[in-house]
Amino acid sequence: MVHDSPERPTPAPKPRRGSKSDLPQDDLTLDTSDVDPETSAAEEEDEARLPDASDDATEAVAEGTLSVGHAAIENAVRLAPTSPGVYRMLNAANDVLYVGKAKNVKKRLSSYARANAPLPARILRMIAATTHVEIVSTTTETEALLLEANLIKQLRPRFNVQLRDDKSFPYILISGDHWAPQILKHRGAQSRPGRYFGPFANAGAVNRTITALQRAFLIRSCTDGFFESRTRPCLLYQIKRCAGPCTREIDFPGYSELVREATEFLSGRSRAVKELLAAEMEKASGELEFETAALYRDRLAALSAIQSQQGINPRTVEEADVFAIHQEGGYSCVEVFFFRTGQNWGNRAYFPRAEKSFTPEEVLSSFLAQFYDDKPPPKLILLSHEIEESALLADALSVKAGSKVEVSVPKRGEKKELIGHALTNAREALGRKLADTATQSRLLEGMVTTLGLPHTPKRIEVYDNSHIQGTNAVGAMIVAGPDGFMKNQYRKFNIKSEGLTPGDDYGMMREVLERRFKRLLKPPEGEAAAKDGAKTRADDDSFPQWPDLVIIDGGRGQLNAVRDIFQNLGLTQVSLMAVAKGPERDAGRETLFMPDREAIKLEPRDPVLYFIQRLRDEAHRFVIGSHRKLRKKDIREAGLQEIPGIGPSRKRALLHHFGTLKEIERASIADLGKVPGVSAESARKIFEFFHAQPG
Repeated sequence: MVHDSPERPTPAPKPRRGSKSDLPQDDLTLDTSDVDPETSAAEEEDEARLPDASDDATEAVAEGTLSVGHAAIENAVRLAPTSPGVYRMLNAANDVLYVGKAKNVKKRLSSYARANAPLPARILRMIAATTHVEIVSTTTETEALLLEANLIKQLRPRFNVQLRDDKSFPYILISGDHWAPQILKHRGAQSRPGRYFGPFANAGAVNRTITALQRAFLIRSCTDGFFESRTRPCLLYQIKRCAGPCTREIDFPGYSELVREATEFLSGRSRAVKELLAAEMEKASGELEFETAALYRDRLAALSAIQSQQGINPRTVEEADVFAIHQEGGYSCVEVFFFRTGQNWGNRAYFPRAEKSFTPEEVLSSFLAQFYDDKPPPKLILLSHEIEESALLADALSVKAGSKVEVSVPKRGEKKELIGHALTNAREALGRKLADTATQSRLLEGMVTTLGLPHTPKRIEVYDNSHIQGTNAVGAMIVAGPDGFMKNQYRKFNIKSEGLTPGDDYGMMREVLERRFKRLLKPPEGEAAAKDGAKTRADDDSFPQWPDLVIIDGGRGQLNAVRDIFQNLGLTQVSLMAVAKGPERDAGRETLFMPDREAIKLEPRDPVLYFIQRLRDEAHRFVIGSHRKLRKKDIREAGLQEIPGIGPSRKRALLHHFGTLKEIERASIADLGKVPGVSAESARKIFEFFHAQPG
């Protein structure tokens, strides 16, 4: 969303004064030089936390106390209006237990007062603790919804869904109170004249975007005081991240044009800006001004980098917030994506406090009202679940925004894909958070009980391999211990065996394991025998070189193959386990295999299962990254001519649009399809060439 603030008269260029320093400390640090001095909010992004465990829903309700609660509510019913309003239930200590709203307050409170009504245990406990009720009447139900959300955020009642870890979102500001506008990160009240672009999900997303915009448009990020003190350009000018308006390296019209282009790009007219830069690059190249052409090329690459970092840039969604909720283990995660001017401006995970009995729809409904209590809503809000009061919420947010706000649950098309992507992120974020809540030592101890290990593992090694139809085959090992992932112990293995059948996963795994353990089985001179050494290290407090547990990705077949390898090598002190994916690769339904034991199926909410999933996923991430590095090297050596159907004309158009081959690799199918002369089918072929899924 773009906001303009009132502009003051723009001061004329001032004469230069003496310089204090040619290399200011904050020249290269966005967290200091590009923060609005009027904004004092901390820039550290507090990691979202899981809420404390809520009270058990099966907690007994004393019959006498419940009758007292019913009596208190009945007294309130006699005085309650039949109009819209908000009610607060309080206990004997005058603490607010619950805040609710209703179209008819009297009718809603009556539903709590019925002694034999079949209510959930959570509601019964709330009634039992209630001693009196306070009511505030409102003109409309919309006003009641807004007031309810405000009171919940202020009072944090025990029995409501509570939005936690809430804070203001950062914006990008292009200032309007100086002849040479500054680009910077801004939080808080938008009182400074200029153009505001946002919100962004976090400071990191803003910093990355500002850095890329500096490379693309050369706009200054320094403070006005530092700007006025310059006598020669600072380091940002030297590294081509500023045009140097402070020392008149660029004139006023030229700098104003750069600011206009940056504003156009952030306003959603990125294609026109990129076409202009491409035309200027072509013109400079035709006139043999190759240094100028290279400058335009670098600016094009910087713009492409912004969109590639954004991941998803929807074609049909101009301005929207996307909300998806996932529940697991008694906790909820709401993932929020922000789309403005057709660009993805980041996402963030929230973990609202809610009792286990709340459904996803109930949590999401309450979350949304609180979320927009102090934030401007976009034109469109996309949800993963149907909520009961979506029409009422849309009316309330429309009143707040002063324009129509639509709330919908997409059923097909690109909007449905955005919801699916957000759901995946919500599930993964909650899985990571659940795994992090238990300490590493407790998880390792839990593995002893769950898997029947002889002792708590100090070193766990996880193996995986990757290839595409046998090409660029690579194996990888990641290591974890009491202190988490030990990334300095990670290793990759370029598969060297020439006799392997393409796609022979067993053969690749055999080569990796033999290369790994033969080194351990052949100790340096003066060391004890390998087996004795393994036993000695297992009892040592230092981080061992021998693993206590080896995990591989696969089922019973992979387990038996690796077991044979271990037997041939004489390894008897190392425990072995295979992790097979669930049906349709569904996370949470994995099967664990160990030698001479029945298959193990853990509960989806088991922390040990989450830990094993994290180990496997980290190995997969590492091996895929290693594989892609090998493949990209081959692609760069081969060039675009290796892609079927891409001739010289399309290759030239792609390079003009994106600037470099690296940015073409990063582009999405939608971005590739925007290049003149590249059809949807050609865009798909180009994308698949760079992003073929390794095995």
